[in-house]
Amino acid sequence: MAAHCPADLPAFRTAMTDLPGPDAAARAGAAARNAQLTKPPAALGRLEDLAQWYAGWRGDARPSVDRPQVIVFAGNHGVAARGVSAFPPEVTVQMVANFRAGGAAINQLADCFGASIDVHALSLDTPTADFTAGAAMTEDELYDALHTGWTALDPQADLLVVGEMGIANTTAAAALSAGLYGGTGADWVGRGTGVDDAGLTLKAQVVDEALALHAKALSDPLECLRRLGGRELAAMTGAILAARHYGVPVLLDGFPCCAAAGVLHRMADGGLDHCVAGHRSAEAAHGRLLGQFGLEPLLSLGLRLGEGTGAALAIGVLKGAIACHSGMATFAEAGVSEG
Repeated sequence: MAAHCPADLPAFRTAMTDLPGPDAAARAGAAARNAQLTKPPAALGRLEDLAQWYAGWRGDARPSVDRPQVIVFAGNHGVAARGVSAFPPEVTVQMVANFRAGGAAINQLADCFGASIDVHALSLDTPTADFTAGAAMTEDELYDALHTGWTALDPQADLLVVGEMGIANTTAAAALSAGLYGGTGADWVGRGTGVDDAGLTLKAQVVDEALALHAKALSDPLECLRRLGGRELAAMTGAILAARHYGVPVLLDGFPCCAAAGVLHRMADGGLDHCVAGHRSAEAAHGRLLGQFGLEPLLSLGLRLGEGTGAALAIGVLKGAIACHSGMATFAEAGVSEG
């Protein structure tokens, strides 16, 4: 599919509602092929559904996964000054250097499953505003972050994983999720990088302050992102949206990634149809978001690292599904009786 990055925020808003769908003929062809493979009906369980979903979005009844892309976005949050994280904001800069040097968990997993990896640091020296005192981003800052995400996608990629790094971004993700789906801070906050009980109470209080301040604007998902999100969250939103317009399937990562995806889910029915949940993390609110999306995760391993790690692991599951679908012989090809 051909697509161009929206030129301004109104154009992004249009791109979030004017969405291309999958290739119905390719999906039907994949279903027909699946019915002829040398196995009992539905014997490969969810792998069969995965392969047909992927085929529809790639427009190929017998697809392959050859160019998976992992993108890690990093941003800093003004709300970190409220003490909501167990780590200081300097860690964001240090981890970006680690990603670029190949030393992080996501680097190992991307290599393991044959994915390229790109790292985008978004104005780390200029944290977003503290959203308990005002909007996290100006409209220009929101546009710049969405634009960074959209243009980070390799149009030749055939699978996308987006991950994040940003001290205090689980607080931003909790606030954004509450703004999009309702509830209180206590409903959405978790321990993130490992805060204690007092830290958890503080996170809930901070989210509630933000919800009260911005209450009149939260019916608009894009404005909710501007007021309660962060640059790396908005960049993930932009990248996931670009993937939809380029026909690139997406494996969703953990809580911050899914909070960013929630903007698209709220903007349009079927806004996440090109996405599968790569995993369910140890953050309880992540499972709650997946429930809102109606998505069942491929993996549930107690991960809470972020960076795209859980979704990167799920590349292996998807590759297995596609290998079986496209590589297995049909009954006719194998000379096997269908019974």
